[in-house]
Amino acid sequence: MGRLWLLRLVIAFGFAQAAVSMARPAVSYRALSLGADERAIGVIAGVYALLPLFAAVPLGRRTDHGRCTPLLYAGLALIAGGCALSGLAGSLPAMAAWSGVMGLGHLCFVIGAQSIVARRSAPDEQDRNFGHFTIGASLGQLAGPIAAGALIGDDMTRTSALALVVSAAVAAVSLTSMWRIELRHKGAGHTRDAAAVKVPVHRIVRTRGVPAGIFISLAVLSATDILTAYLPVVGEHRGVPPTVVGLLLSLRAAATIACRLVMTPMIRRLGRTTLLTVTCLLGGALCAGIALPVPLWALALMLAALGFCLGVGQPLSMTTVVQAAPAGARSTALALRLTGNRLGQVAAPACAGLVAGLAGAAAPFVMLGVLLVVSGGTAARTGRSGREPVATGGPGGADGPSREPGGTGPVVTGGADGGPPGGADGGPSREPGGTGPTAAGADGPRGGAPGGAAQGADAAESPGRHSRGVR
Repeated sequence: MGRLWLLRLVIAFGFAQAAVSMARPAVSYRALSLGADERAIGVIAGVYALLPLFAAVPLGRRTDHGRCTPLLYAGLALIAGGCALSGLAGSLPAMAAWSGVMGLGHLCFVIGAQSIVARRSAPDEQDRNFGHFTIGASLGQLAGPIAAGALIGDDMTRTSALALVVSAAVAAVSLTSMWRIELRHKGAGHTRDAAAVKVPVHRIVRTRGVPAGIFISLAVLSATDILTAYLPVVGEHRGVPPTVVGLLLSLRAAATIACRLVMTPMIRRLGRTTLLTVTCLLGGALCAGIALPVPLWALALMLAALGFCLGVGQPLSMTTVVQAAPAGARSTALALRLTGNRLGQVAAPACAGLVAGLAGAAAPFVMLGVLLVVSGGTAARTGRSGREPVATGGPGGADGPSREPGGTGPVVTGGADGGPPGGADGGPSREPGGTGPTAAGADGPRGGAPGGAAQGADAAESPGRHSRGVR
């Protein structure tokens, strides 16, 4: 019963993502029917991310200090409108514009939904809950291309328009499960986020762990996005019908779902850094392999393996950013991550269109393979330098225990301004068992061992900030 809100959110996200995943290939096919070449497809795919590129941080700021549900409703309205109007558009510029509206709606929905998961999840639940949350995206990516492939036929102009109108109706279905997914009365974990002083963006970006999480997310999403936009083009060049292309994209999404279902035991066995590094490097090799003129069965196997590898990056980058960001700026940090995603969605299609025009429709996959390999190196360097963030805070960002790496150091608990959880400011806190010295912070005593895991300098830098382990 305690996680029914997450189930309802996953269902809503699944339908919203299905609408977008159905519309994206339909937009490509409709653009082809209107005379678009590879460069034009790249431009239209880039416009999808252009409006969100400028809107993400303001929307994140608003969510840090308010409710998330209004963004979900606004996002669904924009997705439905963008899909339907793309189907009615009769020119490439109009299609590009409505594709941008669709992208803005998707951004609104994702910022609101991710912020709800961050607020309502305890630190030790975040990997699992973000993994389950992104299953909704994978389910949508599984069903959407199949539906688009089933609807789009020989009369590409008419059938692609039909697919876009149907995708608008699919987005509206999300409304049926969007009830009681956000707490109306904010608990202790939400009060601090709502009341926090605005944290400067440059400070969030410079927080250790945040840049790496943003870049890994950018690389993984760019690979997914270009795969969705350019596999139909590759299929046209290789004589693969739209129905089979839709099945191939859905196979990739099914493998991503399988990955996220088993991600928690993989993290326990391998560790977050190793898992991210290995999957990014292997995903880069597989992505580049799509450019080879392989048989259809080999392409299907590569897409299944690639989907499994790409399933790791998004949820773990969310957890990385949330746990690294200041408590009062987690929605803004998630919005910065989405800004990086949209920057990749603007730059990657533009670069892909240029590369495709110069070297052929399959060449963008080599470019994406290189990007994934670089992101794997970033994940490895982050792990070696100790910048992997420590889980902090209780449910929704409330202050909770934090440990030194490896779990061997002292536990330090803190309420507001270094006091006991829920206690008055300045109250003492001690090591487990009630023993051990207290260490003074700027705003009040703070517990820890001598030279311990919580330092007064941390409190001086950010009054009222939660106690956290220091690597």
